[in-house]
Amino acid sequence: MATAAGPSPHPRTWRLAVLATVFGLAALGLVGRLAWIQVVHHERYAQQAVGEHDTTVPVAAHRGAILDRSGYPLAVSVDAFDVYVDRAQWKNQAVALRAADQLAGYVQLTPSEIFAAVGEGDTGEALVAKRVDYESGSKIANVGIPGVYVQPTSYRLHPEGDLASGILGFLGRDLTGLAGVERDYNQVLAGEPSYYRYERDTQGRPIPVAHEQVRPGTPGANVELTIDRVLQNEAEQLLDEAIKANHATGGDAVIMDPHTGAILALVSRPQFKLSQLDLNDPKQMPLYRLRAITDTYEPGSSFKIVTMAAGLDTGTVTPNTTYNDTGTAMVGGYAIHNWDYSAHGITTMTQVLVQSLNTGTVWVAGKLGPQRFYQYVRAFGFGAPTGAGLSGEAPGYFRQPGDPGWSIDDLATNSFGQGISVTFLQMADAFATIANGGVRVQPHIVRAIVRDGQVQPEPAVTLGRAVKPETATQLTGMMEQEVQHLYYPIVPGYTAAGKSSTANVADATGYSNLRILAYGGFAPARDPRVVVMVKIDNVDNSQAWGGVIAASVWSHLMSYTLHYLGVPEDRP
Repeated sequence: MATAAGPSPHPRTWRLAVLATVFGLAALGLVGRLAWIQVVHHERYAQQAVGEHDTTVPVAAHRGAILDRSGYPLAVSVDAFDVYVDRAQWKNQAVALRAADQLAGYVQLTPSEIFAAVGEGDTGEALVAKRVDYESGSKIANVGIPGVYVQPTSYRLHPEGDLASGILGFLGRDLTGLAGVERDYNQVLAGEPSYYRYERDTQGRPIPVAHEQVRPGTPGANVELTIDRVLQNEAEQLLDEAIKANHATGGDAVIMDPHTGAILALVSRPQFKLSQLDLNDPKQMPLYRLRAITDTYEPGSSFKIVTMAAGLDTGTVTPNTTYNDTGTAMVGGYAIHNWDYSAHGITTMTQVLVQSLNTGTVWVAGKLGPQRFYQYVRAFGFGAPTGAGLSGEAPGYFRQPGDPGWSIDDLATNSFGQGISVTFLQMADAFATIANGGVRVQPHIVRAIVRDGQVQPEPAVTLGRAVKPETATQLTGMMEQEVQHLYYPIVPGYTAAGKSSTANVADATGYSNLRILAYGGFAPARDPRVVVMVKIDNVDNSQAWGGVIAASVWSHLMSYTLHYLGVPEDRP
């Protein structure tokens, strides 16, 4: 018996079922994707979304100040704002006119000057005012002038003008130190930057006022120098006057505490002026270095104190040891003469120093021999940077036995400061070593770091003994007679010990007619409080002498310093 067949599915119903299934799967996939994005990876995609219209930028922290030894500011940062205009938002002339008129009241510019700063073009940002004071910049940010926004910045103010410019240095456009203490202590001064989040529109332009601080920064610490602004000013004035009066090309001056190594004043000329600084001028490039530590020269007769110290310390000579000065010393087939071609016959070591006799120090060096002589040269710190705390220090240079080109002639000429290169600060440090009883103390320019009111002093660093105390005492007595031989009294009211130098400048053919005049010493002689040294470069005068011109500057600077520091007079 046949069974009747049921009705077959309608084709349209089957197609609808397939389509519904597809849409259902699609909806399920969409829901799954949304769950994947909004639940499983919510944080990741939320951050990406924020990143589309937010940006985080660092803002420099308040930079620490540079102070003198009494806490007086030499360089301070002033918070300010730079003001920008978004040209696109000023396309509408009526909006631009109203905004410019409103902005003019805050930036001390006329509307026409503001439009001139904005310039041509419909896009981009224009810097219309730099270093707007903090109060005015804050008002601009809060008022919300159309198309106008501000960026925090700061600038360096120097209350003492151009004083100590070579020591202080300067900043670049990014507020990073490029020279001097600003560079060498940049990390200490700069602190840690703050980070701000700015909201941007669809074209990537900052939305005025729409910003917030993400992470606060840490202000920079203050750097307190050993420099005394009063002594620095006096040293600069006296040196500048001497350079001008003698038509010199430059010079150096330093005042040091021989017991701590603290540098109370340090001047180098020529030097840039902070008030006339132009980093785009290539002619100013040579002015950026502090020549007292970066440049070397032949010290001439000043170096005789090192030779004599070596002779005394080894027992090779005493202040009263004599030699026969014939006026000429034959070394290696070459004749070496005294500076004035004089001959003095039987002469003591004290007279050698007082009359600055080349033949006498040649005789002492010959008695010492190369090994002992150069041992003392190194003990006084020559051939290595002093470590004063400023970058760019030159080590100086001298040949020793075993070095290419060294000969016995070098021993002879080095003994009176020729054929050897030193920095001005190295030579001043040698005087300080004698004043400190034969012990070297590292010169330094920074007294302390001051952070959040806490003072972290920079301790004095002892570098070792160069000569015995009795040697320093004997040499001091000899140097006292040198001072008395020049002027009496060279420092009114005080005993003093010193040494002069007049050195011709070396050139390609030997030595030119140009002279380097120097004088260094300390006072009071038996209880030294300060070391002062002065150098005047490239004086074109055959009658110019370190014991006259440089000594005169030294006398005035030493006398001023002692009275300023309140040092009791020790000479009736």
